[in-house]
Amino acid sequence: MTAATPDLPQTQSRLKSLVISILPPLLGALIGLAIGGVLILLAGANVREVYGSMLRGAFGGQRQLTETILKTMPLLLVGLGLTVAFRARVWNIGGEGQYYMGALFGGVIALMFPGLPRPLLLLTMLVAAAIGGMLWALLAGYMKVKWNVNIIISTLMLNYIAIFFVLYMARGPLQDPNGYLPESAQFIKAARMPRFFGSRIHLGVLLALLLAPIVYGLLWHTPLGFRLRAVGSRASVARYAGISVNRSILFVMAFSGALIGLAGIIEVSTLHTRLKGDISGGYGFTGILVALLGRMNPFGVLVASFLFAALIIGAESMHVVSGLPSALADAIQAIIVLSVLAVDGLVRLRRKS
Repeated sequence: MTAATPDLPQTQSRLKSLVISILPPLLGALIGLAIGGVLILLAGANVREVYGSMLRGAFGGQRQLTETILKTMPLLLVGLGLTVAFRARVWNIGGEGQYYMGALFGGVIALMFPGLPRPLLLLTMLVAAAIGGMLWALLAGYMKVKWNVNIIISTLMLNYIAIFFVLYMARGPLQDPNGYLPESAQFIKAARMPRFFGSRIHLGVLLALLLAPIVYGLLWHTPLGFRLRAVGSRASVARYAGISVNRSILFVMAFSGALIGLAGIIEVSTLHTRLKGDISGGYGFTGILVALLGRMNPFGVLVASFLFAALIIGAESMHVVSGLPSALADAIQAIIVLSVLAVDGLVRLRRKS
């Protein structure tokens, strides 16, 4: 009994920290739901029925829960990639472009080498996708290191180049010769992620879940992670301590882009099964909110990505079941997100003051 006593203050401190970290997002979500409820009333609908359909759409059964988990996967991978960059104060806003380039690189492997054994084909696709996202992110990182180009602007502009380049490839060199639509031929079954237990849950979900503790270990339990966080804390002090800020920028951009590229090929190979123009649900931009809401902690990002996925699926269900305009469903979703971020930001400001 006495041996366990010294751990009591530490346990209480951890519980207090957990409660403090949970309460602001919860309060923000309640405020957002209240504001959304006002909009629903103004639209002439029943608030309880609308929110009930939203909840059932995300968690109402095995099929709904599966859809929420599947939507979590790309958000989690993108959020983890951006978390690594943001921890070093490298504001990678190019997740969407890196997602598209990962899908393109991995998709080319699927289309050009269908005869490879399935394990080798899938592994090659994943590696190619990681390289595609990494190279696209490194382009912005190199411009920052070499010419001090603003990384927010460069990554943002590279998004549109990547999106239109993939669209060009789907319309031209990679277009299905037997079709007329601007899309590639369909991937063979061997190029799609294996599924588990007869469900739609696939290998990509497991890979994303495994990467969360790996990224956490990298950031908080390795010398490299310490250097990255030191650069993010204050670059001038890190430079004075002998840490190469430029190398840190290049590394986090490469690592970030690689994870986001994986999200691209996994999502395309399981959901779309071909390359085309519209292969993203805005994951590159939503991933920014996921990383921030998760407080740039991989486990926080895991929770935030699941909640965002539930919110997206629930909003879609709310539109279909309740008959509300899709714009209103999107507006309520955005209000909830903004309320959560606003309350969390205010709490942080009060702590600093």
